[in-house]
Amino acid sequence: MKYLFEGMSDYDTPADRKVSRWFRWTGRNRWYFYFDNFRTFCLSGYLGKRGRLDMEHQIALSSRNVSLIERCGGKLHIRGLDHLRALNGKPVVIVSNHMSLLETGMLHAIIRPYVDFSFVVKQSLMTIPYFKDILFSLKAIPVTRTNPREDLRTMLTQGKEILTGGRSLIVFPQATRSVKFIPEHFNSIGVKLAKTAGVPVVPMALKTDFISNGKLLRDLGPIHPERDVWFEIGAPMEVTGNGSEQQQALIDFIQPRISAWLQMDKEK
Repeated sequence: MKYLFEGMSDYDTPADRKVSRWFRWTGRNRWYFYFDNFRTFCLSGYLGKRGRLDMEHQIALSSRNVSLIERCGGKLHIRGLDHLRALNGKPVVIVSNHMSLLETGMLHAIIRPYVDFSFVVKQSLMTIPYFKDILFSLKAIPVTRTNPREDLRTMLTQGKEILTGGRSLIVFPQATRSVKFIPEHFNSIGVKLAKTAGVPVVPMALKTDFISNGKLLRDLGPIHPERDVWFEIGAPMEVTGNGSEQQQALIDFIQPRISAWLQMDKEK
């Protein structure tokens, strides 16, 4: 199959990318986006439950989400794909900020062609229909986020097994999804996990406020095509000493990029 970003280091949505006529005819209503997104989500869960959510399906379904954003008038920008390509498939811990559910639906299109990975997720997600089937299929690591000591033990034990088995992990160290990046809320679990498993840590900054929280249903909020979507992957870093230097490097990579991207939206 052909990957959306094959052979690229960077990607920007073409200026002539057409907006869906159906999206225009519905008055650019958010439900056009969510209806299509939910179909992809359900199909992913269906395949996951039957053990058929393999690499090609992961990439193809995630690519549908990327295309949907652009059909709704959103602009996508990706930087640093060459860093993923240079890994040659070796396992790493990718550490990122967490802004919305949008990124989890896009990461297989961006990362999976180069790196096989799983997630660290909230345990409560493992009980949601379709979601649990996707996460079980990916062998995601569930954590409570209410018992830090137990969560750390779970992540270090199960995470090391995944990493030494040749797969990578994506870790969102923030306690919850947030547009604001607060360094004090960005814990060092990703660095600790990388050090324990003896693998590099890779920084990733993202901006996915294309969708925002809803007032009644948090995960079905308004969509904002005027807000560009950004992903940037940095170079891998070996963890040395107690990892404090790498933890600061992660923050120094992520924080200024988010600030710059948010400012760019304001200046449009």
